[in-house]
Amino acid sequence: MGADPVAAVTGDRPVGVAIVDDHPVVVEGVRAWLANEPRLTVLATGDDPDEVLRAAPDADVVLLDLRLHGRMALDKLAELSAAGRRVVVYSEHTDPQTMLAALDAGAVAFLAKHEGREHCVETVLAAASDRPYVPPALAGAMVGDPRPDRPMLSDKEREALLLWFQSMSKASVARRMQISEHTVKQYVDRARIKYTRAGRPAATKAALLARAIEDGLVRPEEIGIYRSQATHDRTTP
Repeated sequence: MGADPVAAVTGDRPVGVAIVDDHPVVVEGVRAWLANEPRLTVLATGDDPDEVLRAAPDADVVLLDLRLHGRMALDKLAELSAAGRRVVVYSEHTDPQTMLAALDAGAVAFLAKHEGREHCVETVLAAASDRPYVPPALAGAMVGDPRPDRPMLSDKEREALLLWFQSMSKASVARRMQISEHTVKQYVDRARIKYTRAGRPAATKAALLARAIEDGLVRPEEIGIYRSQATHDRTTP
């Protein structure tokens, strides 16, 4: 049996979650959902991202409402992501443009507020281990936006991306494909360069996954549960 990717990242301790939302009923509801999952623990909640993270500086995942106090928080999302935070956006704004803009700003995942406990828990656990998880609303946004300017990826580039999206480490991808880890990195970097040249940059793993699904290069159902080929493998960015 493969190693638990969450345990590989956090050790034996539960994943620490910080919840940022300006609706107390939502905060309490999500807290209750997460409290029933032994692999998760809520460290702090509140309606101000800075205050919440001062209270929980070691949070593994930030669950962020995209609209706080009447304004969209894309700038704060970008700031948190640039600082290395794993941010899961949790929002009622589920138009494809907003969802994809959140991924472009650095969110590791986007969860619609109408999606239930199961998707909430799985998205947070996946985010903690840098493992992509595609809830239904996000999948719909990704596949519903075909672009005429999609770049052409080689079969090897697509294969490397798919294995990486399934949260194999680059070292594991290299072993599966029987190539060097350096070559795997080249495949990923070339895909990013091709998207940038097409005017659709994908700086983060989540954004690159969104682009690949938008263009039909990867199907959401192909992003399955992580199964490590090596017990001690760790996922890598």
